[in-house]
Amino acid sequence: MTDLPDAVLSRLEPLDRTLETLETPSVLIDADIADANLRRWQERCDKAGLANRPHIKTHRSVAWALRQVELGAKGITVQTVGEAEVMADAGIEDLFLTTMTFGAAKLARLGEVAKRADLAVVADSREAVNAVAGAAKSAGATIRVLVECETGAGRCGLAHLDEIAELSKYISGREGLIFGGLMTYPAAGKRLRGEQLLQGAIAACKAAGLDVPTVSSGGSPDMWLDDGLAPVTEYRAGTYIYNDRSLLTRGTATPEQCAMTVLATVVSRPTPDRAIIDAGSKALTSDLLGLNGYGMVQEYPEAVIYQLNEEHGLVDVSKCATPPKVGDRVHILPNHTCVVSNLFDRMFVVSNGKLVGALPVDARGKSN
Repeated sequence: MTDLPDAVLSRLEPLDRTLETLETPSVLIDADIADANLRRWQERCDKAGLANRPHIKTHRSVAWALRQVELGAKGITVQTVGEAEVMADAGIEDLFLTTMTFGAAKLARLGEVAKRADLAVVADSREAVNAVAGAAKSAGATIRVLVECETGAGRCGLAHLDEIAELSKYISGREGLIFGGLMTYPAAGKRLRGEQLLQGAIAACKAAGLDVPTVSSGGSPDMWLDDGLAPVTEYRAGTYIYNDRSLLTRGTATPEQCAMTVLATVVSRPTPDRAIIDAGSKALTSDLLGLNGYGMVQEYPEAVIYQLNEEHGLVDVSKCATPPKVGDRVHILPNHTCVVSNLFDRMFVVSNGKLVGALPVDARGKSN
C-alpha cells in the first residue's frame, strides 16, 4: 500500500475483507495501472506543449483529481455545476465547466463556485453569455467564458467564423466576464477538419482586436495523435485514467492499461449455452458504442454479454471451450468506464494484486 500516491492513500477507506470475500457486483480499480496511465498522459502533454486539463467525469473522485493536479495538470474539467462544487470543496482552484448553465438556482450555485475557484465556462449564444454574466454579477465574481466551436461532432457550438468572433467580442464587453478563448470537442478521427476552423476562428478574433489565450480541445480516441493539434493549447481527456473496452477496440489503450473491471458472480447456468451473472444494467453500462455485447468477460473472451436486465447479465457461453460454472467469479471490462463510475458509491482499490481499501465516488449523481 505504501506505493500508492498520497492523494489516493490519504482517502482510502479501510476494509476487513479480501478480493476473495468481496461481495459482487463490485468495481475494482487497479491503482498501479491507473497511476501509470496518469503519468504517461501527463508526460505526453508536457512533451507536446499542451496544458493537461483532465475530465473528472470518468472517475468522479477527489483523490484521483488531486493526483492529476499533483502530476502537473493545469486544472480539471467538469461537466456539471454539482461536479464543480465537489471539486471546489476539495480545494481544486482551476475548473472548466464544459456544459452551458441555465436556471436561476443553478446559476446562483455557479456564482458561488466562481467565488471560490478560478472558473471558466463555455457559451455558444448571447443567451448563455447573459446567464453567466448575471451569475457573476450576483456573486461579485469574475468568470472566464470560452466560445464553443462546432468542428464536426454535430454537438453544441458555432461553426461560422463571423459568429464566433461576434460572440467573443460580446463576451469581452460584459461586466464580470473575461473572454477566455475557444473550445471544441471534435469528432473522432476528424481533428484535421477542426484545425482549419479553429485557425480561422483565431484569426477572426484577432481581427476583432481580441487575444485568444486558450484553445481547448479534447477527446480520448485521438488523444495520442498529433494531427490537428497545431492551434490547440490545452487538452481535455478523461477515460485514459482507467481506459475501457471502447478505447481498447480503437487501439488507444492496451489490455495492460485497463484499470477498471466489474467483479461479478455466475449465479445461474440454466442451459449449456447460457450463463447469468449478477451484474446487469445497474452495474454495467448499457452503452454498446458499436461493440458486440455489454462488456468483455476477461476470463472468457469468447463469451458475449448479449442482454442486460437490471440485476442480471445474460451471457452466451456457447463458444467457450470450458464454460464458467455456477459460483465462479469473473472480471468484466466495461464498454464505457465513465458511466460505470456513476453507478457505484465506491470503488475497491487493488494494488500489487491485493485489495487495499475503497475510494468514495465523491461526485456520483451530481448531474445538475
